[in-house]
Amino acid sequence: MLNRRNLIAGGIVMASVSGIINSLRGKAEAAPEVNYPVTKTPEEWRKELSPEAYHVLREHGTERAGTSPLNKEKRAGTFICSGCDHPLFKADTKFESGTGWPSFFDPMPGAVSTTEDRAFFMVRTEVHCSQCGGHLGHVFPDGPATTGQRYCMNGVSLKFTPDGAA
Repeated sequence: MLNRRNLIAGGIVMASVSGIINSLRGKAEAAPEVNYPVTKTPEEWRKELSPEAYHVLREHGTERAGTSPLNKEKRAGTFICSGCDHPLFKADTKFESGTGWPSFFDPMPGAVSTTEDRAFFMVRTEVHCSQCGGHLGHVFPDGPATTGQRYCMNGVSLKFTPDGAA
């Protein structure tokens, strides 16, 4: 039976569902506008990045856990941004976190910036490349005693350069 009470209840349900869907889609609050040293149009980024790298770096996506070959990388070297080649993490700061993503306990000085991420009904600290603003992953306060931080990075947002490589 259609009456005023049912219409109001239906409106409340629809508004709730809409809010849930928007929250699941991404940021509840827009990140502040930041001018990064490396800027490109979406078309330029799409030409340079694989579809998966574009989704992660430019659309704040996440790759499936356990899919990155960088999880097994053990050589000395530097992990750099796959968007702009900016050095991010030295290999000796990488550790096995058991999460399925490359994890580090300390970025290089000035390599990353962070913002608050309120997607998926939680508050997390999102990590970006300080040069191009590319989404790298998130940082959590459950890392090794060295810093207590776990920089949980998407492997597709990183490239590895071994020491001694040109």
